[in-house]
Amino acid sequence: MYLQASIYQSNIPSMSEKELLIQYRTTGDLDLLGKLYAPYMSLLYGVCFKYLQDADKSQDAVMQIFEELIRKLRIHEVDNFKSWLYTFSKNFCLMQLRKGKATQYVDIDEQVAIGNDYLDESDPKEWSESQFEKLESCMLTLKPEQERCIRLFYLEQKCYKDIVTLTGLDMNQVKSYIQNGKRNLKICMENK
Repeated sequence: MYLQASIYQSNIPSMSEKELLIQYRTTGDLDLLGKLYAPYMSLLYGVCFKYLQDADKSQDAVMQIFEELIRKLRIHEVDNFKSWLYTFSKNFCLMQLRKGKATQYVDIDEQVAIGNDYLDESDPKEWSESQFEKLESCMLTLKPEQERCIRLFYLEQKCYKDIVTLTGLDMNQVKSYIQNGKRNLKICMENK
């Protein structure tokens, strides 16, 4: 079921991750993507298993994530592949869990939802509809720039650079809106 890492070792000259990303984005060569992805498959399996708690679903998720990358890495410019891949994988798993519950709510980072002690440290996978409604109503209390940056970063999984391009804001403003928006969400959630 797993991609065989060894098949991506031949016929491709040794390149850095950044070079592989650039080459893949330019050519769409799946061998390049495979060489880039293969070293992280075990890590991603662990991330997926942490969220999905099922070996078969986790293996399937690792393959589905690869399939998603075929398209996403052609359009998104990624600076730090490992970090971006981890976040993408985590959000992919959270979305799978949401689909399993047949709900369609904003997907925010686990750190925002759990690390900031939202809702008495409960797991977002077990949130009730009213808790998601509370989150959505708190999103609407944010300044428009904060709300837009948070939705782009967490829901649409855009990197900072993409958000800068889409919004016309500078990098420091984007980081500030995301950080302050997360803090304001926490305060709002605790007060409701």
